[in-house]
Amino acid sequence: MKLPKEILLSELLNYRVKGSTALDYGCGENVWMHPPVHRILGWYSRPSNFDLKRNVWRLNQIRQIIDNEIYVKGDPAISDLATLNRFPTLIEANLININGSKIGVIADFLFEMKTGRIKYYLVSRANPKIPGSSRWKLTIENINDQQPGLVFCESNSLDDLYLIKSSFKNEFLQKGKKIFNRFDDMKNIASNRLEEWLEEDEDINQNLDFKEKSFYNNDRTSIPFSEKKEDDPWI
Repeated sequence: MKLPKEILLSELLNYRVKGSTALDYGCGENVWMHPPVHRILGWYSRPSNFDLKRNVWRLNQIRQIIDNEIYVKGDPAISDLATLNRFPTLIEANLININGSKIGVIADFLFEMKTGRIKYYLVSRANPKIPGSSRWKLTIENINDQQPGLVFCESNSLDDLYLIKSSFKNEFLQKGKKIFNRFDDMKNIASNRLEEWLEEDEDINQNLDFKEKSFYNNDRTSIPFSEKKEDDPWI
């Protein structure tokens, strides 16, 4: 199977790593990256919950991806968690706005499978491990500085970033807002039509009243007494 051109780090870490002899090296645990140039070098997996060692893999060891499994070539480098925790990473780093305030946390990123070049980061508002939380797109150009655990950007708030994935709560609020807006529109349309009907009814009443007055003036004019006398056979 052909490898994807681009992939999210979260997707890579969800795959189980399989060797050429069908050995199971476990699921991915974290990334191995070079933050200054925004590039991923590889990742490491954990064989089991009770194993203290970690298997470190390079990107160019990926042979193919089938279903939920990554097949690799060659053997991994063996390390331990204490050593790997000293590797620099921007994942779960705090995002600092242009005024020096925290506005989010780096939760994920999209990178090129062939080169490892990171195309953009994904930011969450708070804890990135909360399922279903929103994700905002942070471009490389928007980053002006970085330190261990900190990423500084040119934006003022998350509203300045592009919302890629909306949370369940945000979607519910947006749908609720659309429903209320639609209800308001329907109410305004009904009110306008009612006003038009009332205006039309008022115009009709005015026209009828005008015609009645005109009929009385034209058809019920008084006849002089002298004319009545000549035409009346009883007089």
